Amino acid sequence: MADKRHKRTFWERWLPHPLMTLTLVLLWMLLLNSFTLGGLVMGLILGVVIPIITSSFWPERPPIRAYGKALSFMLLVAWDVVVANVIVARLILFHPPESLKTRWVTVPLDLKSPEAITVLAGTISMTPGTVSSDLSADGRSLLVHCLDAPDAEEAVMQMKTRYEARLKEIFP
Repeated sequence: MADKRHKRTFWERWLPHPLMTLTLVLLWMLLLNSFTLGGLVMGLILGVVIPIITSSFWPERPPIRAYGKALSFMLLVAWDVVVANVIVARLILFHPPESLKTRWVTVPLDLKSPEAITVLAGTISMTPGTVSSDLSADGRSLLVHCLDAPDAEEAVMQMKTRYEARLKEIFP
């Protein structure tokens, strides 16, 4: 029993964030643009050392209720980014700037978890045509700039039903 606890502590100490380690190694290799043994060793060193050095800055991993729904959410966001790119390109190329209904909207939040709110704000900012710019001091609303939102209430409702409702199912 003591050996298992010792092994777990060893791995947690040397690989506090294994996915980050893997991501850093892969990104390093992609940045090198060629595969060499030295490059791989350096990538492994960076992939192990950076998470160890920064582990004290990381909060506990957020609990996720449904990994399937999280994957579904990521695919939805990827699709929305592609569609929004086309829409924004069409707006910029074929509509005069005066015809755009740019506006700030306030999205009231039902989410409680800081991780979920961060994912929502990031999702909104990643989707072309919208940028989340401020979270209220009490964490109950998000200020979002919309490139073209003729109806502010409709824009808020879309963000709440398309993203926030799904995030409420993923995060506790």
